[in-house]
This record gives sequence, C-alpha cells and structure tokens, in this order.
Amino acid sequence: MKAPVKRLAVLGSTGSIGRQTLDVVRALPEHFRIVGLAAGKNLGLLARQVEEFRPDFVSYESSGRVELPGGGELVTLEELACLSAADTVVIATSGMAGLAALLAAVKAGKNIALANKESLVSAGEIIMAAADKSGARLLPVDSEHSAIWQCLNGEKPPPQRLVLTASGGPFRDYSRERMTGITVAQALEHPSWRMGKKVTIDSATLMNKGLEVIEARWLFGVPIESISVLVHPRSIVHSMVEFVDGSVKAQLGCPDMRLPIQYALSYPERLSNPSLPRIDWANFTGLAFEPPDTDRFPCLRLAIEAGRKGGTFPAVLCAADEAAVEFFLSGRIGFNDIPRLVEKALAGHRVVASPDLPAIVEAGRGARESVMAFAGGGS
Repeated sequence: MKAPVKRLAVLGSTGSIGRQTLDVVRALPEHFRIVGLAAGKNLGLLARQVEEFRPDFVSYESSGRVELPGGGELVTLEELACLSAADTVVIATSGMAGLAALLAAVKAGKNIALANKESLVSAGEIIMAAADKSGARLLPVDSEHSAIWQCLNGEKPPPQRLVLTASGGPFRDYSRERMTGITVAQALEHPSWRMGKKVTIDSATLMNKGLEVIEARWLFGVPIESISVLVHPRSIVHSMVEFVDGSVKAQLGCPDMRLPIQYALSYPERLSNPSLPRIDWANFTGLAFEPPDTDRFPCLRLAIEAGRKGGTFPAVLCAADEAAVEFFLSGRIGFNDIPRLVEKALAGHRVVASPDLPAIVEAGRGARESVMAFAGGGS
C-alpha cells in the first residue's frame, strides 16, 4: 500500500538547506507536497519557488505586501511553523532568528525536520521540555546528528559515547600564523560540503562542530563529556556511536546534504532517489581520522566549554559567533578575530543559570552588542 503524500512547510526556503529540501521534493513529487514556504529578504527566489510549488501559505520579511505569482495566504513565520495543513515542518532558518518559530512548532506538537542548530543550542532545555509536553518530534537534518539518529535506531541501551566527525575545513593544515591572511573567498571554499555562508565559515573555524556537540547533548540526552570529535577529511563517515560492549556503529554516505534531508522527510521509510550520489566502493581508498587541534581552532574549545557551563552561555556563544562571522564576511575583521571576539563576549557575560526565553534573547542581544563594540574599537 502506497504511503500518503507528506505535506511540508519549509521555513528558510531560499537558504542552502531550504533549496536542497526543494530539490528532494522535485525528485520525489509522488511522496511530498509543499503547503508552506517562508523566506527572509530574497523575495525574487521566493517568488520563483512559490510559482513552481504553489503553496497554500507563504511568509516573508517585508515592510509591505509583495505580490507572489501563485502565492497562497500570507501568514507570520510562527503561524507557518504550526500549520495544521503540514505533516512536517522543516526549520532551515539561519542563526537565532528561527528560535520563536521552532518553539511554536514544538508547542504545536509537529514533526520537525531541524536544520537550525543555534536555536537548540541556545534554548535546548526549554525546547526539549516543550517537546516532551506536546509530543513533538525533532528529526535531525545535520548529517552528523542524522548519522547518530540512524545508528541509535533499534538500540535499547544508552550509548557509551557519541563521536561526531568533522572534515577539518579548508585550513586543516594551516599554522596559526598562516591563518592571519585568510580571505573570505578562501574561507567559503569548503572542501566537502555545499552550504550557506554562515555555516561554511563556522565549519572553517570548527565552531560548527562545537555547536553540534551541544545540539547532540539535547537531541540524544547524552552528557557533553560522552561526546567527542574526530577530524575525518573524506567526510564519508558522518558520525559513530560506541555502545557499552565496545561495539561501534557508523553511518556512511557521500557528502551531500540531500541525503539526511530526505531521511528526515521520509522517516521511517527510506526512498529510492536516483539523483542522490552513491559511494564507488571499487575505487575507495580508505578512511583516516585525527584529533582536532583546539589551539589552532579555539572555537571548538570555546563551544564545548560554553555547553558544559550551560545557562545563558550557549546563547552568548551563538550570538557572538553570528555577529563575528558577519563582521568577517563584510571584511571588517580577520579570520583569527572570530574566536577572539567570541571569547571576549563569553568572558564578559554574567550568566543566568536557569534562563527563561526572555533571558536567552537578552543574553544574545548583549553578546551581539559586545562583539560590535569590540570589533568597532579594534580591541
């Protein structure tokens, strides 16, 4: 018996994950239908997406109403996140901007394909408590968390250890001194993955891996001390799980975000998609792993420390990094200034141990202001 068509609302449809989500839908129109699309300021692309997919509801950032050919009813981002018409909500917004929408979807008890790590990192305790109450399901889209999720399927004992893999980014072999001359164009040339600008820079600094450690702590209920990171330049092993008996399960696949996106959308089924790449095992030359160097990539250390301290520290981490990456992309600071500014913001923060949502938002606002002051003053 054929499964019913799943109805999807995609928040962040014009970003990298959003566009790749729509690629999956194009490849599998008999399995998925778009009922809602939301974007930020890229209204030109949103208009083309609306014309193609004819959603019933749309949302966008604009001071006035924009005519979208074939567009449906205009709603807020939070309203789109909890549409009764949607079976699954894809949260693919960038940064902390998606926090309110994610919480709305969780409170509505939705199935959520989650690609926005900053929201869960900043407010994990609040979001997971709301999910327990509403019955919402968080289906991870990040390749590393999708890998862990797949490895844990069918396993009853809790894992002994989670191992997240990192490509190491384009500067894996750079000395600290050589990093001072890194340009924006160089930092955006990721060796393995096709991603948006912010997450690409975070991958180059290894901040992305630190955020993923904190996110894994909430998604899988594992203490940070039981989560480790290994650099794996081939990006074939997406993560591993070690169990109490010493057995290790790993999930492997080509470095293509459409793979974990499709699994989150189709779960618990696996669907055949000829457009997705396959590993050529006959010409496969092996796997290699190495520990990360947190002296050259201090963002990983800063993120893990913030996750261990908890409270409002993870929100400060996310907001400070977001602001510092914006400054780097605009050419106002250097690559090595990103961890420097994040560390300053964390060092100057007065933590709230058990924050509510307003305290988390305020901590993020203060962190952005701190980074702006440090960067502007050149200190």
